[in-house]
Amino acid sequence: MRHQTEFRLDRTVLQSLGGLPAPLDCETNALLRLFLAPILETAPDWASLAEALGEKGYDLCFREGHLVILNDLGEALCTGSDIGVPMARIAGRIGRPCVRAHRDGHSGRLWQA
Repeated sequence: MRHQTEFRLDRTVLQSLGGLPAPLDCETNALLRLFLAPILETAPDWASLAEALGEKGYDLCFREGHLVILNDLGEALCTGSDIGVPMARIAGRIGRPCVRAHRDGHSGRLWQA
């Protein structure tokens, strides 16, 4: 039986491939935490969360198992974990998101019927 070596990309490789966002400086992190964390912490469901982010000019997607917040240009800004609200905590509160995977298999969008 063949054994496959575990393949795991580190964060710097993912950044270069357009995956996870670059680490934030402390000032930006503090401002985003104040501005966006309450939305992530209080949304009653995934659709409301996406809508509330959209009203502020942001979007969300999922990459490599992380919730990624996108700016108005569609560029990865931060992850939920970066601003203190990991996807696991949100999923524990409102349930797991229904994600429609992209062809690359590493990213996806929130499925809204």
